[in-house]
Amino acid sequence: MKDTQFDLIVIGGGPGGYTAAIRAAQLGIKTAVVERENLGGVCLNWGCIPTKALLRSAEVLDLMQHSSEFGLKAENISFDLEAVVQRSRDVANQLNSGVRHLMKKNKITVFDGQGKLIGRGKIQVTKDEKSVSELRAKHIILATGARAREIPGMGADGNLVWTYRHAMVPKLIPKTLLVIGSGAIGIEFASFFQSLGSKVTVVEILDRIVPVEDAEVSAFVQKQFEQQGMVIKTKSVVSALKKEKNSVIATIKKGDKTENITFERVISAVGIVGNFEELGLSNTKVKVEKTHVVIDSYCQTDEPGVYAIGDLCGPPWLAHKAGHEAVICVEKIAGLKPHPLDIEGIPGCTYSHPQIASIGLTEQIAKDKGYKIRIGRYPFMANGKAIALGEKNGFVKTVFDEKTGQLLGAHMVGAEVTEMIQGYAIAKSLETTEKELMQTVFPHPTLSEMMHESVLDAYGRAINF
Repeated sequence: MKDTQFDLIVIGGGPGGYTAAIRAAQLGIKTAVVERENLGGVCLNWGCIPTKALLRSAEVLDLMQHSSEFGLKAENISFDLEAVVQRSRDVANQLNSGVRHLMKKNKITVFDGQGKLIGRGKIQVTKDEKSVSELRAKHIILATGARAREIPGMGADGNLVWTYRHAMVPKLIPKTLLVIGSGAIGIEFASFFQSLGSKVTVVEILDRIVPVEDAEVSAFVQKQFEQQGMVIKTKSVVSALKKEKNSVIATIKKGDKTENITFERVISAVGIVGNFEELGLSNTKVKVEKTHVVIDSYCQTDEPGVYAIGDLCGPPWLAHKAGHEAVICVEKIAGLKPHPLDIEGIPGCTYSHPQIASIGLTEQIAKDKGYKIRIGRYPFMANGKAIALGEKNGFVKTVFDEKTGQLLGAHMVGAEVTEMIQGYAIAKSLETTEKELMQTVFPHPTLSEMMHESVLDAYGRAINF
């Protein structure tokens, strides 16, 4: 029989949950994890990791189709969709096994089932609607994540209308595809299916795609996607979906104009909602606003001994944010003195083609906050490594406070920018000024040199452009 008394119980074994459990174990806290589906959560099993495996296949296919640009010959290029999807699932399964190994390595007890609060410090675990365990702990962390938001009257059926889960295991590449929503999830799937031959249309209610990004980035990637053949409709709303035998008629409204367009499949990517309903919160002081649990700067809810982390607590909905919150939360429980999470220090990445990465304030938000700013820009087409790679489309943009030299934000679009953004994340974390960034030696030839040149450009000192 498994022990039922712990110092800490984590409900949810995703990036936030398993990170919290491991950090607690490192600090000598007796810990259990309750997980109803798969260790690793949505990110590892149905999100971050398997989507990147799919996008990698699309990236390789795109390179093969442009092999002549590199002096290479490749004929009769094609793909095996079943094999592409299977590789993605194999990657997810491998990492799922890795998380299970980490639980065992750190002597963390794992309970398979749904965890629910049934009293102060008490958790009931149910499986197939039957109670299997009753656990106790002084501290409980809620890390149950979130799920796809469904549009009223236009719910996904897994056949004609997909969520991200359905889109990750497609049985076919639709000839025509409608993607509703242009956040990271929507744009990544739009990019994947466009690369594999779908005629993709993206509908966004706001005035630009990837609206959380800097306006220059939004404009640039829209132009890139349109050049690839994608149709972008901004300031537009999908007001109805009529399902036919093997297609969907979408009613799309923009202002006073309405049009009905037939698509073979539809992906709904209009955001997510927190998984709070089955946690037994009704008899607690835990507050829920717009499906997300309300927490303080150390992830504490209004219920003593109950904490929450990750997507359950709202934006930004990022695995690395969840993992960082996990460490803050556990270290606070352990009596250490962690720093609260700095939202402006969290990088965001979109793994489309081209990639998008950013951190901190956009140019407009910096102005709105009253900063007098300096802007630096540097294009991929002026970078030797980018030219050698055949990746000349993109740019790096930096935003500085003119008064102090503080790096307020960085915005990048192009090849491998999701790897490069961490350099600016470290700079922000260390409160690095423009002078220190200028004095840093960047290796040549690399894409990262563009980061240096962008900083130099903000102060009229760019060398190679």
